[in-house]
Amino acid sequence: MTFDFDRLIERRGTNSGKWDNMETLYGVSPDDGLAMWVADMDFATAPVVADALRAMADHGVFGYLASDRDYREAVCWWMRERHGWTVAPEAIFTTNGLCNAVALVLDAYTAPGDEIMLMAPVYHAFAKTIRNAGRAVAERRLAFRDGRYEMDLDAWEAQMTGREKAVILCSPHNPGGRVWSAAEQQALAAFAEKHGLLVISDEIHQDLTYPGALHVPFLKAAPEAAPRSIVLNAPSKTFNTAGLHCGQVIIPDAGLRATFAARMQALALAPSSASLEATRAAYSPEGAAWVDALQAYLEGNRQIFDAGVNAIPGVRSMQLEATYLAWVDFSGTGMETAEILDRVQGRAKIAGNLGTSFGGGGESFLRFNLGTQRVRIEEAVSRLQDAFADLQ
Repeated sequence: MTFDFDRLIERRGTNSGKWDNMETLYGVSPDDGLAMWVADMDFATAPVVADALRAMADHGVFGYLASDRDYREAVCWWMRERHGWTVAPEAIFTTNGLCNAVALVLDAYTAPGDEIMLMAPVYHAFAKTIRNAGRAVAERRLAFRDGRYEMDLDAWEAQMTGREKAVILCSPHNPGGRVWSAAEQQALAAFAEKHGLLVISDEIHQDLTYPGALHVPFLKAAPEAAPRSIVLNAPSKTFNTAGLHCGQVIIPDAGLRATFAARMQALALAPSSASLEATRAAYSPEGAAWVDALQAYLEGNRQIFDAGVNAIPGVRSMQLEATYLAWVDFSGTGMETAEILDRVQGRAKIAGNLGTSFGGGGESFLRFNLGTQRVRIEEAVSRLQDAFADLQ
């Protein structure tokens, strides 16, 4: 079975946040610019997903569902077959995407004013969600050693105040692309146990790993941590279905589960039938075959981008173990942020995420989305090399 990831799909003028907002946010016109910022891909979703949604549209009736059993079983199948983790159907709750999931978890288990630990630099929406919920961000810096991020538990130990109530683990890590080992996650579980922290493990990028890297779900690595741990997941990054807003909150512990179920019921929350059907279709052998092909294509993009960017003196792309989000350090150029952005946005006409939006440690970085057609990756490399040609 073959899939055409090279096919260019026109997204400009389709109310695409990625393409139609980049001029407002980054000053890069979609007419001649490249959108390499927000984390959605430029590929059509897997045919099995499109076919399922097309069948719903052809049927023409969008009534209430009798049951979400098939959807739950598909999630369980995916976790077992792709990640070796056994999940019970009753442990699965469905939310309106993972930002909504984080907000609901904070609402259910923490109180206004509580501090929530973040391992910076990290996905920017976490801090926004925490603050919007009236909680406080307790930022803890990841250690940057030998070109990769590591958890710095010894340093964090010295910073603990007792006001921290939860820690969010981004696994795999966005924006650094780290795949945390089972041992690292076990150490975090012990740290959380010592300090009475709820672990919220966001594993939305779990399926997008590269050769030599193996994602281990947090509660597979540390099953003993179940009484104070929650795993979040979604098909949206893997299958490019972010706009359908379907996320899973997986809670194996019965006590934690009862608390979350009560909060969901109080808020009368329920997912759309279309999002459930798309997820059910995605989490299947046909969906798995598409993801295998996607991983191979993204690996090719990664190799081309890294080789081209790393050829620019003073610029270094962090070696990705997972995700399609390249994290590029410009500190070696000696340039101030304004000059770097002038070259990337002004000369190269590329919209990438500013590293400062990911918190402490991101000051010299930009994040580039590699989930696009190969020709655009090659074009981006050429533009960046031209924009910094005076350094070569």
